[in-house]
Amino acid sequence: MEPKYKRVLLKLSGEVMSGESGFGIDRAMVDKVCDQIKKVVDMGVEVAIVVGGGNFWRGRKALDMERATADYMGMLATTMNSMALQDALEAKGVPTRVQLAIEIKQVGEPFILRRAIRHLEKGRVVIFGGGTGNPYFTTDTAAVLRATEIDAQIVLFGKTVDGVYDSDPDNNPNAVKFDTITYSEILNKNLKVIDSTAASLARDNKMPMAVFELAKEENIIKVLCGENPGTLVNE
Repeated sequence: MEPKYKRVLLKLSGEVMSGESGFGIDRAMVDKVCDQIKKVVDMGVEVAIVVGGGNFWRGRKALDMERATADYMGMLATTMNSMALQDALEAKGVPTRVQLAIEIKQVGEPFILRRAIRHLEKGRVVIFGGGTGNPYFTTDTAAVLRATEIDAQIVLFGKTVDGVYDSDPDNNPNAVKFDTITYSEILNKNLKVIDSTAASLARDNKMPMAVFELAKEENIIKVLCGENPGTLVNE
């Protein structure tokens, strides 16, 4: 199978990292994800990754905490997930670099766009940790921002659900799945697949997105080869 895209950004939710446990890191699940990423790299596709931190930290929902403090703690959670992904990928022989939006020199490089692109050109997977480096912005927004900066052709949203629905399929058994949808429709219908800032940024920069269930084998490959196992989002 020939890939349709040369450079992609994969957005992983923190929940994916935790597997069925819902908290922390499930190494078996991480290995499963990294096996798929390795196949993509072996196809010659340049891969960047943004990972969330919800498997470690959603403290603002449970604690009476100032928003900026909670968001910076979330950036640390994404950094831990980035380190776990790097370890798992390199154990499989995939060269990686972690670039952080917050400065932790012992853990990763600072985010430098030209350096990130050079890593991609050399076949290294670049993992962007720390979100955007700013509070009040989610890792969804970080994914669209980094994808736009590195000139990726599509953002792949690997989630625990298999696409975009008109309501939460966990709460509504009659929820209807979309095969395709526009960013304007996501915003107008107030769908929660990604946050509104990310949707607006993607729409303004004409960045397409594919939403699919990451746990299903070969879904990443299917998207890269032009299939639609989930939902395609564009304007």
